[in-house]
Amino acid sequence: MVEPIRFFWFIPTHGDGRYLGSSDGERQPDFSYFAQIAQAADRLGFEGVLLPTGQNCEESWITATGLATLTERLKYLVALRPGVTLPTFAARQAAALDRLSNGRLLLNVVVGGNPVELAGDGVFLPHDQRYEQASEFLTIFRGLLAGETVDFQGKHYRVEGGRLDQRTVQKPHPPIYLGGSSEAGQDLAAEQVDTYLTWGEPVVQVAEKVASARKKAEARGRKLRFGIRLHFIVRETEEEAWAEADRLISRVSDSQIAAAQARFTQQMDSVGQRRMAELHGGDRNKLLVAPNLWAGVGLVRNGAGTALVGTPDQVAERLREYQEAGIELVIGSGYPHLEEAYRVAELLFPALGIGRQHKSLVETVSNEFAVGFHGHRQIAV
Repeated sequence: MVEPIRFFWFIPTHGDGRYLGSSDGERQPDFSYFAQIAQAADRLGFEGVLLPTGQNCEESWITATGLATLTERLKYLVALRPGVTLPTFAARQAAALDRLSNGRLLLNVVVGGNPVELAGDGVFLPHDQRYEQASEFLTIFRGLLAGETVDFQGKHYRVEGGRLDQRTVQKPHPPIYLGGSSEAGQDLAAEQVDTYLTWGEPVVQVAEKVASARKKAEARGRKLRFGIRLHFIVRETEEEAWAEADRLISRVSDSQIAAAQARFTQQMDSVGQRRMAELHGGDRNKLLVAPNLWAGVGLVRNGAGTALVGTPDQVAERLREYQEAGIELVIGSGYPHLEEAYRVAELLFPALGIGRQHKSLVETVSNEFAVGFHGHRQIAV
């Protein structure tokens, strides 16, 4: 029997809203709102949450630290940024947050795909050299967390007698994730990380990417796990779901699309971003790129640009196809993230066989949600 797919959610630390490309109904990146989403995800049964990184985001480590104190089981996938911080300092941060959260830290290696933004952070290395730097970074970082005394001399880093006196709860270190569609990205995943991530491409393309990364890892005597980043628009009927997809981009202008696509294809050097843009080419009439896979989000949003749209059964079937291709983990999101966390948990989780963490018993009284009878116990569904 196939195990239910693991499911994470997303903390929109750059802001949230009901319409892409519009300030109408916009929600500012406010910690109290992040807390609402994290606490909802915790009680609804999501395993973890991803916190994004970038110049327009609240800093993920500080935000995750605050949220970890407000939740009980939820794991936090935070950005590990080679080139922006030193591996020794990052190791101390990781150990501290893993202890504070009692072993709920996960690490997302972000090498960066926008040279303009990277230049603002003081990083000027070309694409493949950034992955070369990240390999050295992770060699030092993983060694420190494993309790080694690290002496390292490389092209990008030099460490003499490095050590970590305060260790992590998770051994040898918190799990490490990475997404990268280029050869350099897959090579780094094969050498250094635990889970390889992809954005939501059609199943055939995802299967090819999984097979390639798995082969590279096996050649190095390692095994990888695989995850996918997707948006979700799940409704009780197909008509409702597609109407919601249309509404989400109803206020996006052609000029906004043109500006975004120019940035994605001309400014960025991310292979994954290029693959996302090529799915639709900025054309509103080419957004259905595979059964139930809709690329409307990617008209203006960089990174993950596709959503699974449909009924719970339709979306569950598509996810089972990704599972057959090797995907074990979904990192989901939806606009707005608070309300859509409930919709995904209440509509999609049962179709996926994911159990709710908290099932309540309605005893003795009638109410408008679960009609009970005095003296009898009923399970509220």
